[in-house]
This record gives sequence, structure tokens and C-alpha cells, in this order.
Amino acid sequence: MYISQLMNILLTGRPRVGKSTAIKRIIESLDRLQVGGFWSGELRESGRRVGFEIRTLDGMTGILAHVGLNAGPRVSKYYVNVQDIDRIAVPAMREARENGKIIIIDEIAKMELFSETFRYEVIRCLDTGRVIGTIQQKPIPFLEKIRRRPDVIVLTVTEGNREQVPDRVLALLETRV
Repeated sequence: MYISQLMNILLTGRPRVGKSTAIKRIIESLDRLQVGGFWSGELRESGRRVGFEIRTLDGMTGILAHVGLNAGPRVSKYYVNVQDIDRIAVPAMREARENGKIIIIDEIAKMELFSETFRYEVIRCLDTGRVIGTIQQKPIPFLEKIRRRPDVIVLTVTEGNREQVPDRVLALLETRV
């Protein structure tokens, strides 16, 4: 298969299957000076998930969503913190895009899409062909448009393949011409 220089690789799969873990393993295998962006993770209290954090590759952190917030759009039991998406995730994506880095976007999903700035920056980042990220499986129109882009490869992460996915992504990166 011929893969052009402009190629975005997005991982999808059911919640908690290992998409973010795969992204972290990919990041660990790349030169930290050539990669930027953010990843998200669970926030837990007493073993119970209470929200999600945003963590940039240069160490900034914020709250993506939390049960304890009392404002913002609501997804399930979580209130989305659009301010931290705009203040932390978007600038990290922009910096990576503007400096020619591989752009990590973990993840493109319903919560993040409440930020118009995030949606705009995702498209600008995808236009570079340098995105490695995760995308929610739900058939949301914005996500469907991304999946249909000719410069996007979507890999489904399952329990059966999640250990091999990081190596597959790295192999795809090496095949760029």
C-alpha cells in the first residue's frame, strides 16, 4: 500500500479498550522534540471515575470534564470544561502544528466538540497530515467527516490487537515517503 507524506492516523474503539494507552506508547517511541499536543486520562477518587484530565506533552494539565463541576455542557454525569479545552488542549495542538511536529490529539470526541475552537484547530491540524490521535466511534457528523477524509487512516483498537497497535502505527509512520 502506498502512503503519501500527508497521512493522519486515528485510533478508534470502544471506551476503555486501550486507545489512550496505545497513544502513550507511541509517544514514548518518538523523539519528544518532534511531537506535541495532548492526551486525556481518567480522574479517579476512591477507585471511582469522577472525570477526565487533559495533559499536554509539555506538562500542562487541566480538567476536560468532571462530575463536580457545576457549569458547562453535560455529557452523561460529567460537566465539560470548555475553558480548559480552549486554554490547554488547543494551544498545545496549535504549537505542534505551527512548529512542524507530529500532532497528538487524544481525543476527538463529543466532550471536546463543545469547543468551536477545538473543532477548528482539529481541521487545521489534519490538513498538515501529521496527526496521530483517537476518535470516538459514535456516528457524530463532525467525526464522520473526519473519518471520510482521504488523508485519514482509522485503525480499530480491540482487546485482541491493542498490544500490536502502537507498532503498527510506528510502522505506518516509517512508510511515509
